[in-house]
Amino acid sequence: MPTDSPAPTSFHRVDNGSTRGIGDGKPAGQGGGKPRGTGDGKPRGTGDGKPRGTGDGKSRGKARLLRVVVPAVLVLVWLTLAGIGGPFFGRIGEVSSNDPTTYLPSSAESTAVQEAQAGFFESDEIPAIVVAQSAGGSELTEEQIGEFTEVIESVTADAQAVGEASPPIPSEDGQALQVFVPIDADVEAGDTVDSLREGLKGTVDGIDVYVTGPAGFSADLTEAFAGIDGLLLIVAFAVVLVILLIVYRAVILPLLVLTSSLFALCVAVLVNWLLADAGLFLLNGQVQGILFILVIGAATDYGLLLTARYREELERSRDHVTALKSAWKGAVEPIIASGGTVIAGLLCLLLSDLESNRALGPVASVGILCAILAALTLLPSLLALFGRVAYWPRVPRYAGEEAQSEQAAARADQSLEQVVEGHGVYGRIGKYTVGHPRRIWVGVTLLLILGAAFFPTLKAEGVAQSDLILTASDARDGQEVLSEHFPGGSGTPAYILAPEEDAEEVAQTALDLEGVESVSLTANDDPAGQLSFQDGEFVGSIPDPSAPVAEPTVSEGKVLLQATLTDAYDSAAAQETVRELREAYGDDVQVGGNTATDVDTDDASIHDRNLIIPIVLAVITLILIALMRAIVAALMLVITTVLSFAAAMGVAALVFNHVLDLPGADPAVPLYGFVFLVALGIDYNIFLMTRVREESERHGTREGIIRGVALTGGVITSAGVVLAATFAALVVIPILFLLQLAFIVALGVLVDTFLVRTLQVPGIATELGRHLWWPRKLAADGHGGTAAAHKVVEHDRVAEDGADAAVSSAPTSERDSVRDAEPAMNRDAERSVDQDIEPTTEEEPAHGSPEAIEKAAEELGTGHGRRRKET
Repeated sequence: MPTDSPAPTSFHRVDNGSTRGIGDGKPAGQGGGKPRGTGDGKPRGTGDGKPRGTGDGKSRGKARLLRVVVPAVLVLVWLTLAGIGGPFFGRIGEVSSNDPTTYLPSSAESTAVQEAQAGFFESDEIPAIVVAQSAGGSELTEEQIGEFTEVIESVTADAQAVGEASPPIPSEDGQALQVFVPIDADVEAGDTVDSLREGLKGTVDGIDVYVTGPAGFSADLTEAFAGIDGLLLIVAFAVVLVILLIVYRAVILPLLVLTSSLFALCVAVLVNWLLADAGLFLLNGQVQGILFILVIGAATDYGLLLTARYREELERSRDHVTALKSAWKGAVEPIIASGGTVIAGLLCLLLSDLESNRALGPVASVGILCAILAALTLLPSLLALFGRVAYWPRVPRYAGEEAQSEQAAARADQSLEQVVEGHGVYGRIGKYTVGHPRRIWVGVTLLLILGAAFFPTLKAEGVAQSDLILTASDARDGQEVLSEHFPGGSGTPAYILAPEEDAEEVAQTALDLEGVESVSLTANDDPAGQLSFQDGEFVGSIPDPSAPVAEPTVSEGKVLLQATLTDAYDSAAAQETVRELREAYGDDVQVGGNTATDVDTDDASIHDRNLIIPIVLAVITLILIALMRAIVAALMLVITTVLSFAAAMGVAALVFNHVLDLPGADPAVPLYGFVFLVALGIDYNIFLMTRVREESERHGTREGIIRGVALTGGVITSAGVVLAATFAALVVIPILFLLQLAFIVALGVLVDTFLVRTLQVPGIATELGRHLWWPRKLAADGHGGTAAAHKVVEHDRVAEDGADAAVSSAPTSERDSVRDAEPAMNRDAERSVDQDIEPTTEEEPAHGSPEAIEKAAEELGTGHGRRRKET
């Protein structure tokens, strides 16, 4: 070998299948067919032919035993924890509530009024409104009214946790009756309402009976969430199983992945139940549903990433445990990084004013943490116990056993051409994207901007409680009948807390508003419990004018007025009336009640949305910068993910407004959509870019992008489809909020999977080139790795065999010299790594390690740089 030849690297293979940089066809560092660092053909570090670290058969047997015992113990630990956590699925109701007033911040005006009501009423009660309507549209007869009165008295007397019902109040048209039934707030309203409905419906001929009001809607919501423990889990697991069977085309492996997901969910439920029971947060139905879906989807995604790496390593290693260790090392960083990013985004919800939003942060974070632990401990243990059999019937074989051809011998370190050809559509996509980056990323970006343009049309100002339930609702039907025959706010007044001396002025101000039907003053000494405000003064319920008027109930110098609204208590018009009342009164008078609670909830949701979204964005950006160690790459990933979110929201707005004709959306929908889409969308970009960075450090940025897209395309697409399908399973719960969240997240994940991660990000990364990793510099960008990428994506260039002839016959102008010298320069760089090296006793750095890359760059830099300068 010439003494001035640059030292070779072992990054590539020559045409005979041996490692480049070897003159005798033997692995680098060997001069006689012996392992590097030995001279006797024995494994390095031994002198007697025995494997390093063992002295006899007994030690080997002990090692084999540990390879079985350790995974088995881990599986038993998870099995025990899952067995303990499983029964807690049925006990979540003990630490959850769907009452919106329990989630308001303590600073909310309606919260202050609700707390003050304890000084005016002996018990905390939820109003149920029983509405009876003539079935034929005619006036009710005296006989029907009398019979209904007897029935209502009998049913309410027998029902548990029901206070004294009011007498039936007829409507002005005589076609309907309403009865106010107070229900103890300390019991489950759903059971009491169900008993009322069962006892009242169909008891009086010619009368249709409904139970509505806050208690009625609470019962219907509870029924809508009833399928969350059974139907939702069955649908989610069934969908994921079908997808895994298609992806793996194996029988055992999908069951192992699903087992790890199920165990992770059981442990997450156990931990969250214990935390909620300790009073750290309060669960509700929507948080519970999101937890189930998030854990199943995340655990399955992490399992897909690990098993894909494991399959690659099984083809490189004869021993499946060794392959599993290599796969675990390759998967642990992206799994922890992506999971940590999701957890960081979720924990930002702790800044929320609403308890329901604030609870989702730690609840979902616990779920993601359990998914990570299951993917990195339970699933590897199961794979270690099953070995290659887990992939049956498509069992991956060790390539060394089939080394009858050049391709089989080189599978452990494939050339770029082999990677592209061996990974089907994603290899071709990576090749095409790197070859035409601008047209790809510009086209995708314009498409996303078009979708994002409709984002402002999303109606996310809140919806009526009666619109939350998508299936049949007795409470919703009853509210429509109530609004038809009575003031819409009957039985659900707005409560006004005012100074005692201002009672009449406050009442008159309320009555002057168009949205207020009547005003009364709480007086427990009056038979009706209240004094009506008529002609500028309060009057008692006793018809005798000479009877004294009862004194109003006073608590801490304040009185409680009740304003019956003309519109349904959960309507937008009623909320506007409450806002007008607050504006008219100022700070000395507070307005509460169910309508005010809806107003404060919507305002708090909007505040949370405006506060948390920028914080989540900043936190994830900082995490990506730290993870990628590249500012440009991190900013690119964040910007593309945010654009993907905006496009998904825009398309969702079109579908919600014009296809499904939905009444609107909760203000928390954009917040939840942002947190999940940005955090989960970044997940897939992390999966991709960590592999691109790994490959770029060895082969250069352009080749690294092609390899990264090809090697991760299948597994990331599968993970995206799994996550989208699991979130789509939320539609089986007939709640408007969950339907909208399911559509937004599922659509956004698919957009991110098939457009952003597959096309837009690789296209932009190729445009940026080596600047992508700023402020870092990759040593591999300085030598022949980039030339290999050029060779693949620009296959129509002059073939290498005719390049010299092309140079000799080319024009001698400076432009043509530079143009024609570039292929020759790249060939020189590749030839420089094809030179033989002398056997050496010096310890060589491991293949592909940072030390090897640095050494190769230093050795290649001088000659390569000199030739480029001369050219």
